[in-house]
Amino acid sequence: MKAYEVPAGARSLDDLKLVERPDPKAGPGQILVRVRATALNYRDLLVVQGMYFSGAAGENTIALSDGAGEVIAIGSGVNRFKVGDRAAGTFFRNWIDGPPAPDARPSLGAIGIDGMLAEFAVLDQNDAVIIPSHLSFEEAATLPCAGVTAWNALHTIGNIRSGQTVLAIGTGGVSMFAVQFGRAAGARVIITSSSDDKLARAQALGAHILINYQRTPDWDAEVLKATGGRGADCVVEVGGAGTLARSMKSVAYAGRIALIGFVAGPQGDTAPQPLMRKGASIHGIFVGSRANFEAMNAAIEVNGIKPVIDRVFPFAEAPAAYRHLKSGAHFGKVVIRL
Repeated sequence: MKAYEVPAGARSLDDLKLVERPDPKAGPGQILVRVRATALNYRDLLVVQGMYFSGAAGENTIALSDGAGEVIAIGSGVNRFKVGDRAAGTFFRNWIDGPPAPDARPSLGAIGIDGMLAEFAVLDQNDAVIIPSHLSFEEAATLPCAGVTAWNALHTIGNIRSGQTVLAIGTGGVSMFAVQFGRAAGARVIITSSSDDKLARAQALGAHILINYQRTPDWDAEVLKATGGRGADCVVEVGGAGTLARSMKSVAYAGRIALIGFVAGPQGDTAPQPLMRKGASIHGIFVGSRANFEAMNAAIEVNGIKPVIDRVFPFAEAPAAYRHLKSGAHFGKVVIRL
């Protein structure tokens, strides 16, 4: 089969390598998936550049955590899937339900665990889910990381309810899911961006309050103004240290900041005094469990939610998909079709 590898020691997008590997087979308890689409996340840029948590790859690893396809074979003992099912793998291995635990195996596409940017993938039946019936493979491929992360932030940790306020930072994949899930829950959604065009597109998805942070660098004050001084009940914080100070000023009393990423860089004011005064909290989010994934899929089905895809690249142009994501020009998810 054809696959894209992150070679051992990779430090650059130029290191991503198209290779031939033997076709895999499903063993006991496993399913063999013909991958039809994969999706990129910010972490995938870090992996190939040797900047992920574990540093440079220690061995050649098939790239990407997110993908969806068709089950074409099952191993002995498989009872959760049948041939012909449409499935996606979970981001983490061995995390079925409950809070994060150290015995959950590493995520796909990093630390020597082969990912989904290949013609075929073998998954343990317990580390996969049936995808929503109304979604294409391209749309379903966006769910395992960004979708589950946003769902976990709003519903598992944020406990968002109708009439409350969600603040989403930027217009990447997680933030666009946050807009859609927040709107479906009956919440008021505030979104920030440096682009008026992206803000208008977010408004079409259901965002209520739009803030251009280039024109309004003190966007935390704008959040408070828009909410009558109350602030946001749940902040979906993908910027990290670079935006955390303003998120802490924006959060409501007893509100929750879901700390997800660090796309705004490692430097910034992280003094926690605003949280103490408000009785608010920061909760780290690292994607979620299979149970989160399945609950999210049920909500996606009921509400007819369609993930936001910025652009679909053919498999042969996978490196260009990485570069497009790195450019920051995307709105929503960047997808690769096989």
